[in-house]
Amino acid sequence: MIKFGTDGWRAIIAEDFTFDNVKITAQALADYYNKQKKNNKAVIGYDRRFLSADFAQAVACVLAANGIKAVLSDGDIPTPAVSFECLYSGYDFGVMITASHNPYRFNGFKIKTREGAGADKNVTDGVERLLGKSRVECVDFSQGKKKGIIKVEKITEGYVKFFSKYIDLKKIRKLKMKVLIDTMHGVGNGYVADVLGKCGTKIDYLHNDYNPSFEGISPEPVAANLKELMLKVKGQGYTCGLCLDGDADRIAMVDSKGNFINAQILLPLLAIHMLKNRKEEGGIGKTVVGSNIIDDVAISLGAACYETPVGFKYISNLFKDNLICIGGEEAGGIGYRGYIPERDGSMSFLLVLEMMAYENKTFDELLAGLYQQYGRWFYSRTAISVKSLKRGIDNLKLPDALFGHKVERVNKLDGIKLITKDFWLMFRASGTEPIVRVYAESKSQVLSDKLIELGKKMIYAL
Repeated sequence: MIKFGTDGWRAIIAEDFTFDNVKITAQALADYYNKQKKNNKAVIGYDRRFLSADFAQAVACVLAANGIKAVLSDGDIPTPAVSFECLYSGYDFGVMITASHNPYRFNGFKIKTREGAGADKNVTDGVERLLGKSRVECVDFSQGKKKGIIKVEKITEGYVKFFSKYIDLKKIRKLKMKVLIDTMHGVGNGYVADVLGKCGTKIDYLHNDYNPSFEGISPEPVAANLKELMLKVKGQGYTCGLCLDGDADRIAMVDSKGNFINAQILLPLLAIHMLKNRKEEGGIGKTVVGSNIIDDVAISLGAACYETPVGFKYISNLFKDNLICIGGEEAGGIGYRGYIPERDGSMSFLLVLEMMAYENKTFDELLAGLYQQYGRWFYSRTAISVKSLKRGIDNLKLPDALFGHKVERVNKLDGIKLITKDFWLMFRASGTEPIVRVYAESKSQVLSDKLIELGKKMIYAL
């Protein structure tokens, strides 16, 4: 079973994610691009998951056998580095072997376009239509290198240099901070430190070693997975904490008191920085599960706010259409104009530091200012296995009211979102995992948690 979802094809290793299926996918990808033009050039990266390097090598061998010049990373790298190379080094497309934040049993196959964005449905549908249509061609890896049709190179130097140009390091050098970074055994180690260099920021790491089992948890930047980070930031006097997911394109943070801060807060905070401090032009992009505070910030800044289905590829399209200067998703991915039309956790953190320098405030003070001006919104979500459901969410019985509040609107842009004047509750089938997600947001954590419980009961009643 090879099926591209919200962000690439993901499957369990040794079940559907096998070497044969990876090669079949690479062959279809080669056929797709070769039908458009000859002499294509592709870049291939991979994360720290089990066999990722070997799967990436297999992709390179298939592409090379089909006349595509294949450049393979010489080590595990962040997904944004592949997107960066596509855009700035003239590759026709890229492949990243990663399952991002999925559990350790999964791996995945992401396609990046020459614009540095995730492949949209037109591309992935075109690749899917070619699966198994032609015989898989595959060169021997050693022979491919010998003939020069496969090259193994370090491809992150331009990526790191760009950070140093995009970020105002002179301002950041004024900050004296102590930061703890949890890389979740992923590929986000070292890049922030490389950029900051001798800026005076002390950086320590958690879970920075190679461990493809991720200690049995999903490398996802959610509060339940970051208890150690929260305790150590609070207990050991860190200015703030940073968490990057398994392929380093998503972010979460921890304030000095050990409070978990997700992208629903970081996106509007950084939108203020982009529009007010950096004087960027354009609107703000959010997905349908994005926080209401993002809309509030957009209104106060006089900026347009664009809402998309879930999946950063839709945010990428807003960048490509030059409509936004910042855009993000609830799961931690945020992107910026003038960089790549993709998310990057390391870039997001560096921009937080830049905002601290511009505003001459600590991270805690930035958060306090945001809450004082816009109030607090409390966001909750949970996941339910599809196997426990008899019918899909389209069969949900939709109520006219939630806890006595009239449902003013039902948004079906992507899933089902029940909206009242004061809060909302949403249901959506995941595009990357066999689960249904339930989301809620209100002005009270207690109410948000109650909404999640109500949503679970509605789902189990299917």
